[in-house]
Amino acid sequence: MSGKNGTICSIPRRTVLRGLGGAFLAAGVAAPYVARGQGALRQLKVSVGRIPWAAYNSPMSQYMINNKLFEKHAAALGYDVAVDWREYPTALPMVEAMVGNNLDMGMWGNTPIIRAIVANLPISLMVVGEGHLRFVIATRKDSKIRTMQDLKGKTVGALLGGDPYNALAQMLRHELGSPNPKDHDIKIVNTPTLAQAAQVPTGMDATVAIYPAFLAAEPTGSVAIMNSFGYTESHYEGPLGSGAGHLLPSVKKSAFYPDGYYLHRSFWLVRNKIAEEHPKVVVAFLSAQQEAVATLSKTDAGEVSQLVKQYWQLDAAAGAKAVKDDVLHARGWIWPTENDARAVLEVSKYLVDAKVIDKPLTWGRVKESFALTTPLVKEAFERSGGKPAATEFSRTDVSDLRGLPLWDIAKWADRS
Repeated sequence: MSGKNGTICSIPRRTVLRGLGGAFLAAGVAAPYVARGQGALRQLKVSVGRIPWAAYNSPMSQYMINNKLFEKHAAALGYDVAVDWREYPTALPMVEAMVGNNLDMGMWGNTPIIRAIVANLPISLMVVGEGHLRFVIATRKDSKIRTMQDLKGKTVGALLGGDPYNALAQMLRHELGSPNPKDHDIKIVNTPTLAQAAQVPTGMDATVAIYPAFLAAEPTGSVAIMNSFGYTESHYEGPLGSGAGHLLPSVKKSAFYPDGYYLHRSFWLVRNKIAEEHPKVVVAFLSAQQEAVATLSKTDAGEVSQLVKQYWQLDAAAGAKAVKDDVLHARGWIWPTENDARAVLEVSKYLVDAKVIDKPLTWGRVKESFALTTPLVKEAFERSGGKPAATEFSRTDVSDLRGLPLWDIAKWADRS
């Protein structure tokens, strides 16, 4: 693998072109064609947001940065792109930047995506950024909390308005009978950062943590009782016995099994203006992502994790666990399927229960969010080498839900 493991190779901002070209760049609009050797590449500055402390989007985007894959594919499609990679702790500040037309592309989880669709923000979904993330119910090693039943009457930390809280709600639904924490006398406290949740701060009895952050916190005394995949973790002690690896029967009642209690998918998205005015740049970005995933999925998982050691703070053995969980690493491709999109639909229903939005999205509205980018995703798919066989999309002998690919969206089942 080329590139420097764990090193951010941010692309420096291009110097402003002379005359009118500089004005074009300052406004975020493509400059005129500029001669480059035998060809003529159109110059464009593109800002891309990522969350390197999250899951698989981190090593994937780091590999793109280290190897300048976006620039490479853009050049092949006629563009000289100056990529401004930006790091965010969560999706919320990324949303704010995109609302202010100060960010062109980014990766968000289900909740901010749904709220953006409801608000009719001019954004479109592209491809899966990461998925099948393991959320764990974490506590301290001396805690008497051993099962979900033990959470009753306790204080639990979770990232409100994000996937951790959504995952918790579904675990409560199937293990305790109701997704509403109040029905179990559980007090929820917002934990705004992923690392904070994994540490189980003072004043909280337990938290919902993402797996990479939890693995980093384990040496400090954090333990877990169960995960969103439907299995017990090491601190569990209950009807199934003790320790990790026991399948919780209630997970089989979930509509998302075998994915688990929660259908986690995060998507890369783009401002509509970029997709409309520079579709080839979008194709280049998608092609670069696919090249990164195809390469990393064939690379030792521990080695992949070390690309982002400075963020995850994990050695290769622990980092491999987080990498192996991810749906993209297992698949080896980024192309959205019917059930990936279904994650957005289903979570919108939960957000109504939580009074985050007034009514759930319709299936038609979810599909509309892909309308602008569907032909671009298909073009990137056709450009990629080693395309998956059609049967890969319909496999049921895997741990993730799939379905027809995005370019067959007209054939997706009616879920209205």
